[in-house]
Amino acid sequence: MARACVIVLDAVGAGELPDSADYGDEGSDTLGNVARAVGGLDLPTLEALGLGNVEELAGCPPQPGAPAIAGRLVERSRGKDTTTGHWELMGIVTPQAMPTYPHGFPDEVIDPFMNRTGRGVLGNYPASGTEIIQDLGEEHQRTGKWIVYTSADSVFQIAAHEETIPLEELYDACRVAREILTGKHAVGRVIARPFAGEPGNYTRTANRHDFSLEPKRPNYLSVLRDAGHKVYGVGKISDIFAGCDVDESFPTKSNIDGITRTEELLRSVDDGFVFTNLVETDMLWGHRNDPVNFHRCLQDFDRRLPDILDALRKDDLLILTSDHGCDPTTPSTDHSREHALLLAYVEGRNAAGHLHEGEFADVGATVSRWLGASAGRALPGKTIVEQ
Repeated sequence: MARACVIVLDAVGAGELPDSADYGDEGSDTLGNVARAVGGLDLPTLEALGLGNVEELAGCPPQPGAPAIAGRLVERSRGKDTTTGHWELMGIVTPQAMPTYPHGFPDEVIDPFMNRTGRGVLGNYPASGTEIIQDLGEEHQRTGKWIVYTSADSVFQIAAHEETIPLEELYDACRVAREILTGKHAVGRVIARPFAGEPGNYTRTANRHDFSLEPKRPNYLSVLRDAGHKVYGVGKISDIFAGCDVDESFPTKSNIDGITRTEELLRSVDDGFVFTNLVETDMLWGHRNDPVNFHRCLQDFDRRLPDILDALRKDDLLILTSDHGCDPTTPSTDHSREHALLLAYVEGRNAAGHLHEGEFADVGATVSRWLGASAGRALPGKTIVEQ
């Protein structure tokens, strides 16, 4: 039976897009700048697969005979966030950027949110999630008010201490916000950001949950399922697609957990599509402008990548890609408008260093056609790997 796996290395961008200046992201190159910042990448498995063919990378030379097809993908959607990136990988182009709130959310959003949840609001401005809980966490615990904040992305984030407000109440509040945030305020994601600890030493927990807009159909996930294939979502995939067209979801606590879940699925399922998001490069290190630990996070993946490769069966398709950038070497702590990296490998084949230049939707188009599903002309994208 046919099988395919896509692993999204969250925020591991591969150089600025032509329109990066429109987003204030000139010079962003997450992979390239991290490589320079750490004195050269040390990623032997990715290097052997062909990572150095994606772009010029210190410490990761090109491999003329690399087994994987390498390249960079252009984003057609307006934006640079997780939702638009993942959606476009599956054939959903977002021509108009989702709304952002550089001055916080207006009263027409905040007032009904407070009324319906029965709690007040602290914050309501763009902020680093790790910093705002330090700044407002103690007052939140004293008053029981929500900490609401946003970023340069289209997100409404709600932070609450797990000992002050139960997790289920936080999740219910996110559902209320999701109902309110429609029409012109239809943000891409409402995100629950629970935290724990004491004043001056608060830390976010692994109980984050995203409440996304429902994606348009058809998309490559719906096409696969209509053709009789199962879709397995690992990490926050199900959240990103609002639970739509994901047959089985496997939320994870860490990248290592996500890698293990992916390997287990590849060793056990006989048909279908395994779609994985590994978020720590983005959540833990990109937004914190920490290129050293960003590199270490990639090294953790590189060390486990042989296990994933070993779990592949003959003619399985594996695609490694990304959804946007988050260059930890630039002054900004936000996402950056960049190409997605591409490494496409078929077990038992050698691509002999072949290169591919295309767009995000090529990923979904390739998976769909690999599994024998057809979207006709309804969806964008072209095939990266021929059967």
